[in-house]
Amino acid sequence: MTATRFHKMHGLGNDFVVIDAREQPVEMSAARAHAIANRRTGIGCDQLILLEPSENHDARMRIFNADGGEVEACGNATRCVAVLLDKPAMIETKGGLLQTEPAESAATVFFDQPAFDWELIPLAMPMDTLAMPVGWDSLEQPVAVNVGNPHVVFFIHDLAAIPVEQLGPLIENDPLFPERVNVNVAQIVDDHHIRLIVWERGVGLTMACGTGACATAVAAIRTRRVTSPVTVTQAGGDLEISWSEGGPIEMKGPATHVFTGEADWSRFG
Repeated sequence: MTATRFHKMHGLGNDFVVIDAREQPVEMSAARAHAIANRRTGIGCDQLILLEPSENHDARMRIFNADGGEVEACGNATRCVAVLLDKPAMIETKGGLLQTEPAESAATVFFDQPAFDWELIPLAMPMDTLAMPVGWDSLEQPVAVNVGNPHVVFFIHDLAAIPVEQLGPLIENDPLFPERVNVNVAQIVDDHHIRLIVWERGVGLTMACGTGACATAVAAIRTRRVTSPVTVTQAGGDLEISWSEGGPIEMKGPATHVFTGEADWSRFG
């Protein structure tokens, strides 16, 4: 058996298995990632994070959702990796290059400026992404934003009245979204505060979604519902998001190291 070290970490309850493969390569497939993420027969996580060497930057971060699918970005995981690296860093991802600044049990992440064009979300057909002329039962006219991964944001008056567990998978897998989509349901509290529930693509309901908080804050600022900076409250806690039109997104929040372990990844298929 060849055991490799891993770290169990979480950002506001959004939890990760982080494997540092910068010195010792680890082969990862969708099936293996899915098996590791299983909470009964694996280690258990929302996402598996694989750190690999980068030719030009501090690390390359690969992100596998619990269903095994590899995705572009994860804000909460990026904060965890920032804390693990324990120095200001540039991290390469499928969704772009991320700048990170760690603090004690917390980090700041700088995302590239968001995209709003329909083909960059991506959507299956042209439409206004500021108020999409579509709806699913009580959720209508979302804002579409890509912050390294695709999101739709619905603004409603009462979070408790929305059956997110029922509508989330319908929207995620709608043919309108050729790469599926993260579903954000948001309630404005005041000019600098939003409450948020996220149905995460490939994961389901999660205690927190960092890119979802970014996408929701950007959508709310862009539609003049709030003013930057914005506190986004999710089940796991708060994130602070700052953004100005045409600029990068700044996300601040906690990251927690739970424990370090070892595993033989060949046992997971």
